[in-house]
Amino acid sequence: MPPVFRFAPSPNGYLHLGHALSAMLNADLAAATGGRFLLRIDDLDPARCRSEYEAAIYEDLAWLGLQWERPVRRQSDHGDAYRTALAQLTALGLVYPSFESRAEIARLAAAHRSWPRDPDGAPLYPGSGKSVPEAERMRRIRAGQPYTLRLDMRAAQARIGALTWEEAGRGPAGETGIVAADPAAWGDVILARKDAPASYHLAVVVDDAAQGVTEVVRGQDLFYATSLHRLLQALLGLPAPRYRHHRLVLDADGRKLSKSNAATALRELRARGASPADIRRRVGLD
Repeated sequence: MPPVFRFAPSPNGYLHLGHALSAMLNADLAAATGGRFLLRIDDLDPARCRSEYEAAIYEDLAWLGLQWERPVRRQSDHGDAYRTALAQLTALGLVYPSFESRAEIARLAAAHRSWPRDPDGAPLYPGSGKSVPEAERMRRIRAGQPYTLRLDMRAAQARIGALTWEEAGRGPAGETGIVAADPAAWGDVILARKDAPASYHLAVVVDDAAQGVTEVVRGQDLFYATSLHRLLQALLGLPAPRYRHHRLVLDADGRKLSKSNAATALRELRARGASPADIRRRVGLD
């Protein structure tokens, strides 16, 4: 079977040079290996995703000269698939509701200098929701109290054991080859919210499996998330793709590019007269 690559942007802003690097690298690798190149729209956040940004994604990628298979998978069309995956994890006894807000968890963490944080810098959830009796959980849910559904990380790891992944790129600390996964670094992560069928982490592993993705090529900022993705794949009985985490395109101050930075937006660069060849050179592909 030919390898399957994908580029999966969120339509919550305009694509920038970092997106261009990832999209063109995936397309280049697919062409070089006789593989397939897919485009997926990660639009599970209705508060931030907008139709004009989705239209701009198609326009920008076409301007770069990329071609992708149709139809395009949109996450908002596949809520049932995510709910099914969540039900599988719930049936294994690995999911529980938590009722603390993000602000409440931040206040707890602020009171303790040594409070553990995940690889993205967010304070880990203390796990207090696991001790709430089932009757009390249901009372709060019926009363309309906001909640999230979390993975019991300790129980999940006890069920699966040690995991690795194949890294064809290079991680932030130079990791390559067979990498040992460390999902515990993420603590009891959110899998879904009251108003969303899945978190990014759950949705991405379901989508990749559904589309037969064999090669996940993405930025180094998602390197550590791969540990969590490998755990979810193992719990759900999904295949593990090969991973390749590429360098990031940074701004003049050495920071990761933001969708709010018009100076690096592809549509702005195009308006200033840049060509697709100019973009390839700017991101270091030529």
